Amino acid sequence: MQISKSRHLKQLLRTQDVSISVLCYLVAVNAAWWVGLLNATSVGNHLLLSPVVFLFSLVASTFELPGLQGKRMLVVAFLATRYAAIVVICMLAIAYFGKFEFVSRYAILLFGALLVTAIVSNRLFLRWWYFTGRREHPDNFLQVLVVGTGSRARRLMHVYQNNSDWGINIVGMLDPLTDEGIGESEDVPILGNIREIKKILKESVVDEVIICLPRSLLDDVGAVVEVCAEQAVCVKFLADIYEIEGGQFNLERIGTWPVLSLNPISRDEGSLIVKRIVDLLITVPALLVLSPLFLLTALAIKLESPGPVFFRQVRVGLNKRKFRMIKFRSMYQDAERRLAEIEHLNEADGPIFKMKNDPRVTKVGKLIRRASVDELPQLFNVLFGQMSLVGPRPMSTRDVDLFSKGIQRKRFSVRPGLACLREVSGRSALSFDQWLALDLKYIDEWSLWLDIKILFKLVPAVVMGDGAV
Repeated sequence: MQISKSRHLKQLLRTQDVSISVLCYLVAVNAAWWVGLLNATSVGNHLLLSPVVFLFSLVASTFELPGLQGKRMLVVAFLATRYAAIVVICMLAIAYFGKFEFVSRYAILLFGALLVTAIVSNRLFLRWWYFTGRREHPDNFLQVLVVGTGSRARRLMHVYQNNSDWGINIVGMLDPLTDEGIGESEDVPILGNIREIKKILKESVVDEVIICLPRSLLDDVGAVVEVCAEQAVCVKFLADIYEIEGGQFNLERIGTWPVLSLNPISRDEGSLIVKRIVDLLITVPALLVLSPLFLLTALAIKLESPGPVFFRQVRVGLNKRKFRMIKFRSMYQDAERRLAEIEHLNEADGPIFKMKNDPRVTKVGKLIRRASVDELPQLFNVLFGQMSLVGPRPMSTRDVDLFSKGIQRKRFSVRPGLACLREVSGRSALSFDQWLALDLKYIDEWSLWLDIKILFKLVPAVVMGDGAV
């Protein structure tokens, strides 16, 4: 009940934000016309961009948006501003790259200001309507009975109450080990043993029963579930019986069997779809724009040394699937064979091999490596879905086999990328442990916003050539 209401509220807010975006855009265009910034023809052209505003608003809505409770107004204003900034930047970008000269920058900026004001005002109104202005609002609180009195149960109560959009009242707690009530825990009454649950459900208003018991006491769960079924009360289980930090639990149904799945890496499927769409929207135009550079680089490689233009190497990708990564060849043709001869000159720690003055690198190779041009053919790997624009760098089978820690293999839970935190934090100047720590940090903290920040930082890092080998 509580979760469904909260999900409904989030979907309602997302729908309102997208609708408000289109409405604010229409108001901004008409206001710009009214003050003389646009003529009648220009207004018509701007109105044709309304579907584009709708599309960009949907994309922006995949980021975290302000709720109604639990956030200060400064946080609400920041999240609303970030949402508006994404939409406005996308609009300005499409106007620039699409050469839509009729687009008024003043109208777009006015649209952004109106959008922030409208979203914040809408949140303030809804917050007042649901939680302040209505005197009967405590009646909407969810009445919860907790089975368990341990530290996990107490933490659950705090988290549940702090993350509620509608309000929660903890009716009481049941102790699985004590026959009688023993006062209070965290200002919540302990009503007695779990054998009292039938009586309590008869005499009290209870919407949900949450079972929060250690594994050693799960034998008592059957009786609790039966009583809740008789009383038509929703029963829930705390699904952290096996604790994995940052993990994600999902309930699936295989045939008639309910199955609780545990994924050590928490991922939002909607955000992953948007990430893939962004990869394609950037990669396809980039390949077209960079094609002259590809031809010049290929010609330079061919003129300097014999061998193929591209270097293909088996790398380990998502879920340890192997694929052939493509790069411009920056070494002589026999580089792989000669690696064993210079292995003892490795200047990097960990399983990777790095050497500042590697004799296997050609003159053209040094140039394209410093400018990271040798990595550009990996855009084809992105196009084919083997890589992403942002993600941990794909490692060779040789390097993977030398991994010494199991946690290092966590990097295979995400799609490898062209750019990562390492690329904007010192590149090859970092030690292997620092590199790995940044990869694990990216995996644990991944978001679309983090990808955008890495892409923006990538250009100056490549231009300056910091840490490039």
